[in-house]
Amino acid sequence: VSLKVKPQIEEKEGKTFDVFNAVEFKTQVVAGTNYFIKVHVGNDEFMHLRVFRSLPHENKPLSLHSYQSSKTKHDELSFF
Repeated sequence: VSLKVKPQIEEKEGKTFDVFNAVEFKTQVVAGTNYFIKVHVGNDEFMHLRVFRSLPHENKPLSLHSYQSSKTKHDELSFF
């Protein structure tokens, strides 16, 4: 899931990430599923992503809903 939205994050941030590894995630079922993903982006830097997956019959791609940058490994991943 996180790799499918990596290009969207890179476009919003205006840079590319050599490291982009999901280290934790939570889900929230709505009219589809929200994924909250903690991603290591290099050095001691992390981002929290909110990615939406629509219901299967809608046949829509994953979409980056929002994200939070400047996170650390120890920042709690929560719904946002």
